[in-house]
Amino acid sequence: MTHFSRAVIEKRCNHKGFTLLEVIVAISILTIGLLAVASMQVSAIKGNTLAFGVTEATSWASDQIEKLIVLPYDHADLQDTDGDGASGLENASEATDDNPNQPPTYGKYKVYWNVAVDDTANGTKTVNVIVTWTDHGIQKRVSICNIIAST
Repeated sequence: MTHFSRAVIEKRCNHKGFTLLEVIVAISILTIGLLAVASMQVSAIKGNTLAFGVTEATSWASDQIEKLIVLPYDHADLQDTDGDGASGLENASEATDDNPNQPPTYGKYKVYWNVAVDDTANGTKTVNVIVTWTDHGIQKRVSICNIIAST
């Protein structure tokens, strides 16, 4: 039977602190977790920026459609000036929209609209308002369509 002295037993059982390897592993795991959280933050910020742009563009489109639907049915702003009908409802450029004036611009947002006469039914006008903007070099757009009936 082997007898160990009390000092040897206390020396073997008295571990204080962490080894260098344990500290390196813990720091590595913490770093990987922090990088993942930072990546999620960047994605969230990009998503919020896109959502803000879409919300603001939708507000401008809604504002314009509200201005158009209160106009008289035969108003100049509600005419299909280029004669492209329903096929031109999605056109969003100064050359192809049905606005007789320069398109309104609100900061980085440009507002276009197109009109198709008697597209869905006789005595109606389909009005499509399109708002475009550039976000990080990429062209974005939002459109709202409404049908106006003659009274």
